[in-house]
Amino acid sequence: MRKLTKALLLTALIMWMSGCSLSNNLGSPNLSTPKIDVNLPTIDSQSIKSIPGITNLALEWVGTTKAGTYGYHIYRSDIQKSGEKLSRIASIKNRYSSHYVDNNLEPATQYLYAISVIGANGTESTPSSSTEIYTLPIFDSVSLISSVSNLPRQVKVIWRPHSNHAVNSYILERSSPKNLEWKKVKEIKGRLNPEYIDMDLKDNLTYSYRLKAVTYDGITSKLSAVTKATTKPLPTSVGQVEATTDLPRKIIVTWQASTSDDIIAYNIYSSSNEKGSFSKIGTAKKDDNTFEHIINEDDKTGFYKISALDKDNLESDIEFLPVAQGKTLSAPGQPIVRLAMIKGEEVVLNWDKGDDRAVAYNVYKTTKESFFKSTLKVFKNIQDIRFEDKDIVRGLHYTYEIEAVDENGLVSKKVEAASLKLEQTKKNK
Repeated sequence: MRKLTKALLLTALIMWMSGCSLSNNLGSPNLSTPKIDVNLPTIDSQSIKSIPGITNLALEWVGTTKAGTYGYHIYRSDIQKSGEKLSRIASIKNRYSSHYVDNNLEPATQYLYAISVIGANGTESTPSSSTEIYTLPIFDSVSLISSVSNLPRQVKVIWRPHSNHAVNSYILERSSPKNLEWKKVKEIKGRLNPEYIDMDLKDNLTYSYRLKAVTYDGITSKLSAVTKATTKPLPTSVGQVEATTDLPRKIIVTWQASTSDDIIAYNIYSSSNEKGSFSKIGTAKKDDNTFEHIINEDDKTGFYKISALDKDNLESDIEFLPVAQGKTLSAPGQPIVRLAMIKGEEVVLNWDKGDDRAVAYNVYKTTKESFFKSTLKVFKNIQDIRFEDKDIVRGLHYTYEIEAVDENGLVSKKVEAASLKLEQTKKNK
């Protein structure tokens, strides 16, 4: 009778423990309800030690070597998510083992752990009392970060190396007014590597940077403070640009110097159309604010832009530069023929200047000797407005053209003065 009573009490005790310890505090997804064997040794919660990390922690306990034991079940609860309800997370199939590392945890989070002893036939001991363990918070980023402004299309970011020797690299992130979203720029390897130069940036634009430190096991720190830097602006454009309109076969362009203090040269651009495409035609030194454009055409119009070039090879934005219009001197106007006649045995030509710039004249005489043969003779630098030609032969056809010449050597278009023929004298019969 006593044996029966003890058996009933033992059964009731097991059912009560299973209901309280397992049904209420233990959950084991995809596992059947734990089978508690109260005869198995239990783990003393006081023997459970822990070494917390940021995303993991190590457990150590005093186990058992008693025959009929085969290892340990590890139970865990995330207090914030599951309250005190424990779930089995691992089984260690060796009773001589006394360590376990739990990974992939949340930083700065409270966890409960309990350990039971594995027995035969799927049984286990009553779990230990719960042990409360906190993972460590995410560690701070670097203590100092700064950046250097006014660099040509680049920003230099510098920081103090992290004091944590577990840091293996840094992740640099960037944003700008044109792209507010933070984006990864580069992962810089090496704890003691304290700088990065961000290149290929826009001119005169402010960029923001922040840094995260990364440990060898992939743990990322908090974000650092934000540092801002502005890239170097393009050189200021030159002042007033002027181009000549009265020079023979060239245009001289002049300008006021740029106010930027590191100018090394000026680039000269030209176009035949104010709204057209401008091409570079030359470079002037920083102290030379004049450029001579040789064209070798009369009355040729050109449009000009002058850009400033600084020591970092940055150049003024050509699209927004002022335009100057210039022109080469036109050729003088044609003489105006007033008289063309044969007088006796000579040809007489007389004309008006037609252009006050004319200082001399050239006369072109073409003699047509036959249908297939003609000769040309030029009389240059005639200072008068009258020309007499006594070198004529009766029966031949003569054509005369006149062009004006100015002091620059520019010549007008030719004007035909006369087409004459001195008839042969008729013989008396």
